[in-house]
Parts: sequence; C-alpha cells; structure tokens
Amino acid sequence: MKNFVEELRWRNMLHDMTPGTEELFAKGPVTGYIGFDPTADSLGIGNMVQVMTLTHFQRTGNKPIALVGGATGMVGDPSGKSAERNLLDVELLNHNLNCQKKQLEKFLDFEGANAAQIVNNYDWFKEFGFLEFIRDVGKHISVNYMLAKDSVKNRLESGMSFTEFSYQLIQGYDFYHLWKHMGCSIQMGGSDQWGNITTGTELIRRLESGQVSALTTPLIKKADGSKFGKTEGGNVWLDPKRTSPYKFYQFLLNTADGDIGNYLRVFSTKNQEEIEAIESEHNHAPHMRVAQKALADELTQRVHSEDDLQKAVNASQVLFGQSTTEMLMSLDEATILDVFDGVPQAKISKSDVESGLDIVGLLAEKTGFLASNGEARRALKENSISINKTKVSDSFQATSSDLIDGKYLLLQRGKKNYFLAIAE
Repeated sequence: MKNFVEELRWRNMLHDMTPGTEELFAKGPVTGYIGFDPTADSLGIGNMVQVMTLTHFQRTGNKPIALVGGATGMVGDPSGKSAERNLLDVELLNHNLNCQKKQLEKFLDFEGANAAQIVNNYDWFKEFGFLEFIRDVGKHISVNYMLAKDSVKNRLESGMSFTEFSYQLIQGYDFYHLWKHMGCSIQMGGSDQWGNITTGTELIRRLESGQVSALTTPLIKKADGSKFGKTEGGNVWLDPKRTSPYKFYQFLLNTADGDIGNYLRVFSTKNQEEIEAIESEHNHAPHMRVAQKALADELTQRVHSEDDLQKAVNASQVLFGQSTTEMLMSLDEATILDVFDGVPQAKISKSDVESGLDIVGLLAEKTGFLASNGEARRALKENSISINKTKVSDSFQATSSDLIDGKYLLLQRGKKNYFLAIAE
C-alpha cells in the first residue's frame, strides 16, 4: 500500500506540507480531517478535490474525518473572498449540513478499522462562551500573527469585520479539539486554506506543546486558467436537482485534452498503471475521447448511480446520432428535457396520439415542424424523416406506445434537425 504523501505526489495533488509530514505517515495509520463549508445545500464538483483527498487518504490506510462547519458556517471563511459573506440563519445552515452529509457518505467507508467519521463543529462550540473563548484560546494567538495571513492581508484595503477576522482562530480551535479528543494529527485542505490550517498547528503547539501536521492540495484550474467546476450556467453540483446526471456527465465528457490527465489523477480511484494505460490509449486516438469517457463514467456512477450513468450515456448517444430507439425510450423526462434543451418544441393533443396520429399531420399541421403537408410528403418520400430515431414512411401513425416517458415524440429530419412534440 502506498504512503499517502506518495499517492498525492504522483496524482499531482500535493501543494505544501509542514516539515515532518512524510515521517508522520511512515510511522503508520494517521487520523486526519478536512472541513467543508455549508454555504449551499449541495457540494459542488470543485469540492470533489477535497472529497477525493479524503478518499485517497482512507484508501492508503488512514482514518478520515469530514468536518461540516455548523459553527464556522455562521461566521464565514474570508479565504479567497473579496467581500464579506452573507451570514446564514440556523435553519438554513442545518438543512445545508444534512444535505452535504448525505453526499459525503457516498464516498467514504464508515466501517472497519479506519472507518470514516462526520463531525459538526457546532457540537463543541454551542456551549463555548465568548469570554471563555477569548480568554482560553484567543490569548494564545497574537493579532500580528493573524494579520500576516494572506486571507487577512488581501482584505485590509477593502476592510473585513471582526467576525471574519476571527474565523482562522475558530478553525484553529477545531483542529485543537479534534487533536485533543479524537487523536487527529493532520488537517488537510486546498492551498487557499494554508493560513487557517497553520493557525491550528500553532494553537496546538502553544496550548499544549503538541506536534501536528498540515497539508494542502493545489487549487484545480483548467489549462486555460479559468476556474474548474464553472459553466455558462453556473456551478456544477453533486445534487441531481441542481445539476442533472446528464449535464454532470457532459461536463466531464467535454473536458479539454490539456486537462484530462490531471483530472483523472485527482478524481479517479484507479491506480497509476491504470491511469497511464488510459492516457496512452487516449494519446493514440484523441478523437475517441477514451480518457474523458473513463472519467465521466466513473465519476457519474459514484456521484449518482449506475442507472443514472446509463441514462446519461444513452442521452449522449442521441445527440451524436449513435443511439437506438430502445436507448431513447429508456430516458426519463428530466433527461429528455436536458438533452433537447433549446430544440424547437410544440404541444400536441394526447388524445390525438391515443387514437392514432398520421405522420403528415404530425409533421406539419399539429407541430409546425415542417411548413406544409406538401413539404412533409416530400420529406417522407426522400426517406429523411425519423420518429424516435427510426425512419418512417407516409403510412406511419403515432400512437401511445411511441411516447417517450408517456409524453414525448422526437421528430427528426436528416441527421441534425430535431423537434420535440409534447403530448398533453
């Protein structure tokens, strides 16, 4: 089994670490944690970098703790922010925490000798009085030390509240609490968290002369320098209600060749030999997008399900003209609407379909897909019309059995001219 630091190193996931960290892992299994910010009711694909850090951590024999910030979420982390965050009320915060917990449970193993745990820092902060905190904790970290952190220095001109200024001290105490009560000896996070994490190592040293480690991973960016996890429509989320499995799959499938090697190393649980074999196959025939498909398949299945993956694959093949009628009929309503977002649509009467709707009327009068009955007949004579990916003649009648998910008919002229009829 690989040493965790070695695992991160070949995966290009190691940014910085405190002296002695490699020696720590050489001694045997380690307990470590990463904190997650509950500002939304779903983790985004950007959070997957840290989810995978914990996954790799556990797979190399260590015990992971995922901390959801019920307390720190009330304060707001200033790291990487140019302005003060809006504070969340307790009800919304708890909703977000519960949603994120369910997502984290998909990736970590909660049984066995190195079983993962999920903790909420509100549990130890809820009874911690302000005066007690500033007396017993705050006196050990100087203002000069806190001002030297990049998360603070970068905001000095625009200003920051005492609330956000105190964030690093609260996160530092989290590390102290987990070290003291759960034997946690390392905190990990993105490179923007270095200042907050090392405040924790310093607090442990000053409070009880304890020795712990800090480790950060690089912030993942695209080869063109833009932020990973963003699309024109906004963030890519793990929650299927926010980002459908089809759109999630497409996001990964559309990864640029310049990024795919890095993404495979970060997000896949495949070992080094397997990933290098995929890259070699990809480099021989980049147009086949072998690497992109490997990543999209693995991550869609893990974030969603095997069934969602198959629907996403079938839906993708619809767009590239490789699908069958059976594949199309297997799609649910949400996937159909995702795939054909922006395709012209028209409503038709469901009762007309139930009684049998002739193809000429369907193409022209009922939907307006084609301009006239005459144009519809010419297109049928040319054999260029398909219904649900199957070529039809002028004798075809659409019936209820043709409806996808009991509601949709896919009309097509030629290879790329699509139209969606919605039976209501």
